[in-house]
Order: sequence, then structure tokens, then C-alpha cells
Amino acid sequence: MNPKRLRQNIVITGASSGLGKGMAIEFAKMGRNLGLCARRVDRLEYLKDELLRINPNISVVIKALDVDDHDAVFNCVSEFAEEMGGIDRFIVNAGMGKGASVGTGYFHANKQTAVTNFVSALAQCEAAVAIFRAQNSGHLVTVSSISAVRGFRRALTVYAATKSALTTLTEGIRIDLRKTPITVSTVHPGFIRSEINEKVEKVPFMVDTETGCKAIVAAIEKEGANSYVPRWPWALLVRMMKIAPLSLLAKMS
Repeated sequence: MNPKRLRQNIVITGASSGLGKGMAIEFAKMGRNLGLCARRVDRLEYLKDELLRINPNISVVIKALDVDDHDAVFNCVSEFAEEMGGIDRFIVNAGMGKGASVGTGYFHANKQTAVTNFVSALAQCEAAVAIFRAQNSGHLVTVSSISAVRGFRRALTVYAATKSALTTLTEGIRIDLRKTPITVSTVHPGFIRSEINEKVEKVPFMVDTETGCKAIVAAIEKEGANSYVPRWPWALLVRMMKIAPLSLLAKMS
């Protein structure tokens, strides 16, 4: 990345565990200041201590936030901007993977995933981009999924749909901001072990959290429009997935 565009102050939502925590660790190693929020503030406290042990020269601001409380999202983002002296990069990472096959009696769980992964992501984008417009600078990053490429079955049906919607939403924001100094990126992680999938046993090409987060951070630093990580094998497989028959997709979920 061009040194002139160094993103020093980075905010990550859903940072108490999984990919959010892993990204925070990698950015701390790079000397970036961090604003971290999640519902489980006790975990954020432990993470803050860990990050400051990794790099005592950075600042870490933590806040409790339920992204489904949309008014709180706007307040939290504004507070981060004020306390950190501006936000250089905002990573929309908070999400969930509850759900089941449509029509099997789990509408509540499917609805919760739909709201958190899309409506609440929209709230985060709105709040972050408002700050970026006022600053006339910034980098918006949304964490989508490889599942955004096609439909998936069972527990992934609604999850994949929300991630597809998030990818499309982010592209629209990118188009809207294309003539401004604001950069917009979408990262599509492949199968990376985290709390959201810790009970899933057999998944192809699964990598551990540290490996996955290093790949995600490397992609974010490049600030490309869309990235699929880890690059091997997902940059290749995503092309195959777009034309794969439904019988093959069924074997992936």
C-alpha cells in the first residue's frame, strides 16, 4: 500500500473473538491504533491487554456495542472518531451464522441472521461513511464470505444470501464514492476456523484462524475492490463456483 495512505486508526466491529480478534492482533503487530467493539466487553478487556503486550506503542479503545441496536451503532462510531482523532479504516465484521433450512420452523433464527448480517451491516456502513464524507478520506471494508458467490443449503441458505447482499451493497457504495478519496473494499473469506463454525467438522480447505486472518489483513492492506482469501485456493475456486451445478454446491455445505 502507498505509505501516503497509511491507515493508522482502525475500527473493527465484532472484535471480541474469531476473525475480528485475529485481525486486531495482526494490525497491532503492524503498529496500528485500534477501536474495538462487541457485545462481550469482558473479552474486549482481555484482548486490549493482549494487544498492548504485543505492541505497547499503540492505543486501543474498546466499547460495548450490539450492532442490532442501530442507534447505538451511530453513537459508537461517532465516539470512536472523536476519541481516536478520526477513523482511517472501518471494518464491518460483526455477524452471525444462525439458521436452518427454510420452512423447517426456524424463521426466528434465520431472521436474526438476516438482520444482523445485512441491516446492521448497513447501519455500520452508514455511520462509517458519514464520518469518511466529513473527513473526505477513509477506507470502508466489509467482511463478506465466499458463500456470497452462490446459494447454499441448510444452515447456510440465509447466511449466504445476506453475504451476497452485503457484497452488492458494498459495490453500490463503491460506485457512489468512486470520484472521492474514500476507498471501499470487500473481503470474501473462505472457510476459516472461528467460533461461528467451530462445531462444523468436515469442511473443505479449512484453515486455522491465524492463517486466515493474516490472509484477510494482507488483502485489506492492498485495498482492492474484491478479494477472496486465502487466495489459494479460493481465487480459483470462486470462478468454478459461479458455473458449478447445484449437485456440486450441495457437497460444499
